[in-house]
Amino acid sequence: MNLFILPAGQVHIAFSGGRTSAFMLHQIAQANGGIPSDRCRVIFTNTGRERSETLDFVQEVSHRFAVPVVWLEYRYDNGPRDQPVNKETACLDGKPFEQLLQRKRRLPNQAERTCTEELKVRTARRWLVMQGWKKWTKATGIRADEPHRLTPAKQPRETIWHPLAAAGTTKADIAAFWRAQPFDLDLPLVAGRTIGGNCRRCFLKSEADIAAEIRDTPEDDWPERMEAKFKGTFSKRYSMADMRRSVETQGDWLFS
Repeated sequence: MNLFILPAGQVHIAFSGGRTSAFMLHQIAQANGGIPSDRCRVIFTNTGRERSETLDFVQEVSHRFAVPVVWLEYRYDNGPRDQPVNKETACLDGKPFEQLLQRKRRLPNQAERTCTEELKVRTARRWLVMQGWKKWTKATGIRADEPHRLTPAKQPRETIWHPLAAAGTTKADIAAFWRAQPFDLDLPLVAGRTIGGNCRRCFLKSEADIAAEIRDTPEDDWPERMEAKFKGTFSKRYSMADMRRSVETQGDWLFS
């Protein structure tokens, strides 16, 4: 039994722009002879804090695997809405994220991940409802070796599908797949983990990873500006300004 065969009805395939969800998309397309356009949508939601390498990868995955990808960004104008974009028009300056912060008047953190919920989950969901969808299956790229992520909150419109977990796929399988491909995400893969992936300086990353990003892209001061503007911090342990000062004063010792 091929565990990547599409279930009946309408299907939303969530494409984060990373290696794992791209692998999932490839397996689904292979198992079904492509992605049926009459009942499936592949959606990439751009927060405005993605890396340019991620946007390049989304575009190339769409081209190489012959799969149309819907690009969306969050907007707020008398209420939340969804802005269709493409590779050329997608924001890299944090605009969608900042509009969410303007609306919420507070910053997300490890305990309150409003950025993921609003900029990604609800943005895609609103767009599908606007297309006339009522109920559907949502495919998400959660692997078998991350079981703590396999119990999402129930949602009346969506039935969650975890084909990678069902197929026993691990990060080692993902790494092996991309080693065999003629293209890849242009970010380092160390011990099966993408270094620098997801949103730039995401508060869910380790302190070492955030410090490395500050060292490598010191011109990116968006997190510090948002903390100052909204008078809060993304982490309960430190501010981004404090982290930057540590990088500047401790230098390479911080990465040893």
